[in-house]
Amino acid sequence: MDPFAVLRILISNDDGIFATGLNTLAEHLAREFEVFVVAPDRERSATGHALTLHKPLRVDSVDMSRIGVKSAFAVTGTPSDCVKIGLSVLLEKPVDVVISGINHGPNVGADVLYSGTVSAAIEGAIYDLPSLAVSMLNGHSHHADFTPAAEWVARLLKHLFNDAKNPCPIAPKTVYNINVPALPLADILGVRVTHLGTRMFTDSYEKRVDPRGGLYYWLAGERIEESDDPLSDVATVRNNYVSLTPIQFDLTHHTLLESVRGQIEHLTFSPTC
Repeated sequence: MDPFAVLRILISNDDGIFATGLNTLAEHLAREFEVFVVAPDRERSATGHALTLHKPLRVDSVDMSRIGVKSAFAVTGTPSDCVKIGLSVLLEKPVDVVISGINHGPNVGADVLYSGTVSAAIEGAIYDLPSLAVSMLNGHSHHADFTPAAEWVARLLKHLFNDAKNPCPIAPKTVYNINVPALPLADILGVRVTHLGTRMFTDSYEKRVDPRGGLYYWLAGERIEESDDPLSDVATVRNNYVSLTPIQFDLTHHTLLESVRGQIEHLTFSPTC
């Protein structure tokens, strides 16, 4: 039996279940794998790893059979909600891999801290599943073609899962954060394994007045700095390579543990009167 034919994939995103990036990826992967979709019912960009705690989650079935998806659900929550409820409740059988994307725009550098796309993939890693977060440059353009990125993901999956003796090819608690140039597949120069770079913005808020005279603020800002480090994800994808960055959700600064322990653990604190 072809080992790839039975690969079961859960796809989510933060752009919403009807986003072009998700639908292109789902349609492309469904030609070779079993694909299931659980995604937000609307755009939920920059939600980070937020979960819905104080209101109910509503779930609607969506018919995506025309593109080969086995079952699909739209959820009124965040990307992390979608993966969590998908794996816990909605899918009848376990999946082999979680993929979030294809996001309509890059997720490089500090973007990963805010990205709903990356957080959905991290939720998969929390469940000990191989997980990918996939984003594409210039994805917000009306002319964006997500097909090359979807084809690249399909090729990566075949490479990662071609060894029956290694059913979990990604290290535990790890996500492959992937950024793909907005280019035809033939023009992508290759793939580089990178570290997170630096992409800085001016944080400014525009002060505005609504029609009823009330003040509100709109987060604005411009990009002011990008990493020139050729091994960073920022520079790599800018130079027409696919960037693949292994990231983890263990934020412990392990290299500082002992030195901080020596500085702090000898301290005693006297009770105050």
